[in-house]
Amino acid sequence: MEGKEETKGPYTIFMDNDLDSGHARLLELGYKQELKRDLSFLSNFAFSFTIISVMTGITTLYNTGLTFGGPLTMTYGWFIAGGFTMLVGLSMAEICSSYPTSGGLYYWSAKLAGQSWAPFASWITGWFNIVGQWAVTTSIDYSLAQLIQVIILLSTGGHNGGGYLASKYVVIAFHAGILLIHAVINSLSITWLSFFGQLAAAWNMLGVFVLMIVIPTVATERASAKFVFTHFNTENNAGIQSKPYIFLIGLLMSQYTLMGYDASAHMTEETKRADINGPRGIISSIGISIIVGWGYILGITFAATNIPYLLSTENDAGGYAIAEVFYLAFKSRYGSGVGGIVCLGIVAVAIFFCGMSSVTSNSRMAYAFSRDGAMPFSSLWHQVNKQEVPINAVWLSAAISLCMALPSLGSLVAFQAMVSIATIGLYIAYALPILFRITLARRTFVRGPFNLGRYSLLVGWVAVLWVITIAVLFSLPVSFPITKDTFNYTPVAVGGLFIMVVSSWVISARHWFRGPVRNINKIEDIVRLID
Repeated sequence: MEGKEETKGPYTIFMDNDLDSGHARLLELGYKQELKRDLSFLSNFAFSFTIISVMTGITTLYNTGLTFGGPLTMTYGWFIAGGFTMLVGLSMAEICSSYPTSGGLYYWSAKLAGQSWAPFASWITGWFNIVGQWAVTTSIDYSLAQLIQVIILLSTGGHNGGGYLASKYVVIAFHAGILLIHAVINSLSITWLSFFGQLAAAWNMLGVFVLMIVIPTVATERASAKFVFTHFNTENNAGIQSKPYIFLIGLLMSQYTLMGYDASAHMTEETKRADINGPRGIISSIGISIIVGWGYILGITFAATNIPYLLSTENDAGGYAIAEVFYLAFKSRYGSGVGGIVCLGIVAVAIFFCGMSSVTSNSRMAYAFSRDGAMPFSSLWHQVNKQEVPINAVWLSAAISLCMALPSLGSLVAFQAMVSIATIGLYIAYALPILFRITLARRTFVRGPFNLGRYSLLVGWVAVLWVITIAVLFSLPVSFPITKDTFNYTPVAVGGLFIMVVSSWVISARHWFRGPVRNINKIEDIVRLID
């Protein structure tokens, strides 16, 4: 067969001039092209940008930002978290360029940890990644269900006007309905998902600009620039007086928002020129999110003039700060908060798209992980339908995300502990392959088209140290005195996951799991598939 010869990696592939570089690299890594490779760079970017969704994270945890430090923490903390997140993303992008597979993080760990450590490294990274992703989807769709609860409350008169407050059972029903719709959408072909992904990215981008302009413009009372850029709120009713401690806890809003960009890696087997466009998707989604997210924070905070009232459960939104900001802005000017409710609808659609893309990413991770035999009933979850969609993995991801929300019916403390895995667990999965890259694979790593050159090790070490830092920060108490209701169960949840993953390895998986498994092994098979 005529063509050009490429010698990257263990195989020599004779590439036809028209063969996609991502497809060629996938074959070289030992995997058949089973998913439809139809995504452009824009589509790949759109999935990560939509999962990051600054409207979702900031809206959901704006109360936390206001409580712990307020405007100053949110305004400057956003750039601190954003800067370090970019370093994590750059390190991940470099590895993604060399290994553009749907398995993403766990595959990277296997390749970077060395032959003897590969199975265990792959096992622990994979389970932290997939459980973290399921927790992310759970928290996204549950937060949408809670926002719908608030929208209904305000639409029927508000907390002080006899409005209807949906019970926790109705909220969980909302959550289940949202997941059902997401599963149905994700059962469509990748062409439709690409369309929805680009629509979602546009909605998130335009929505932020609309809200950051409309809300402070409509509000009759606006905060001063001095308030927005210098006011530090220490009245948190949590028994915490230390300003540095308050500031660090307040970073949770920013760090929770800036995650999920591993979606670009999980979509690489469906992305054209994935060894280039996958890394670009990771980096651009983080960078653009940092910019538009800061604008959203500023726009909303200029309309937030009374922090104690916004956080009070006695306001019309029942203590949901951003909802109260939107509602009051329109009610103070027009005598009706309907416009504010419409603005909440814009946010709700953004959160819906965020959850949709999260299920997409979950399903690709489950597909790849089961393809390598790591999950129970793996042969079932990695099946693809006629439209080349991992249909069973889609519905599995939706079902597990529903189950993870059920503890909210018994205890919100238990539910919050479970979804805390979303931030810490996912970032641990981000850090592990980076750690292996800068230690065990320091001299053997083969760079792809995108790489950091001589800055690779420095950026990698800073990224790993940042993940260790946030893991400690978000495990600290957030309220004193500490009781069973105020205890931060994050270390318990993450530690419990670690114990289960390691125990399952020691008891069983070490006897049969060998890490990523090639489904093409011979050069003749590769040549036949290319032909």
